[in-house]
Amino acid sequence: MDKPEEISSSKMYEGYNKRYKHFSPTLGCFMNFHIYFPPTAATQKVPVLYWLSGLSCTDENFIAKSGAQRQASIKGIALIVPDTSPRGLYVEGEADSWDFGLGAGFYLNATQEKWKNWRMYDYVVKELPKLLSENFQQLDTSRASIFGHSMGGHGALIIYLKNLHLYKSVSAFAPICNPINCPWGQKAFSNYLGKNVFDWEEYDATYLLSRYRYKVEAPIIIDQGENDKFLKDQLMPHKFEEACKRAKIPLLLRMHPGYDHSYFFIATIIDDHILHHAQYLGL
Repeated sequence: MDKPEEISSSKMYEGYNKRYKHFSPTLGCFMNFHIYFPPTAATQKVPVLYWLSGLSCTDENFIAKSGAQRQASIKGIALIVPDTSPRGLYVEGEADSWDFGLGAGFYLNATQEKWKNWRMYDYVVKELPKLLSENFQQLDTSRASIFGHSMGGHGALIIYLKNLHLYKSVSAFAPICNPINCPWGQKAFSNYLGKNVFDWEEYDATYLLSRYRYKVEAPIIIDQGENDKFLKDQLMPHKFEEACKRAKIPLLLRMHPGYDHSYFFIATIIDDHILHHAQYLGL
């Protein structure tokens, strides 16, 4: 399959949620992704905002639950939502646990032979933008920003920091900020990347800030629910906040009393994120 095949379409806020299927040479399997086209995409090129979802999610969760389409329709932004891991490869053990393997690609390039197809970093950063540029003339992929939730927040932060020339801005909901020091990250990194912790640092946003010098103009936004059961042991936003202060990176960390890790929290705050990215996408 050379071109993406449209497999569903639903009108929403005068734009369209469209789901596509294509074969990914990077991952060695068929992959699905969603695009929300705002109504202005019918007559002009529109900028793109990539959403990276969290553990156990697919490309469907954000489209169905976030409510992001309303503000994206108003501002004229296309939402791009990839899946969270390769599918259909049937690697032994890929479905044994919800926080590793299927639905848990961690947006890295695996180096261990068994997981060699888990290359979600290259898929999101290289293959998918090229596919969009070649097949959807209404998308201006040169104007792009990125955001995500939990594992996807981790992905958005590292991808942005490693590719400042590709993205105008970044934000995250309850991201895994310091995966080297949390159980989710340790499990994923040890299996995908091997035992050398130095290799893990390339996929840890907190460590990236300590290893490299950055010039970031758009403030990074992180929204975190104070009732999130994963806050203390898995997410660690204050570690990232400390690293941003040392690196003189503008960060707005907003703590929200009563909110948890769910899409109810995301839907509550999503408009703020769309408006933030719209500003840096030139809208």
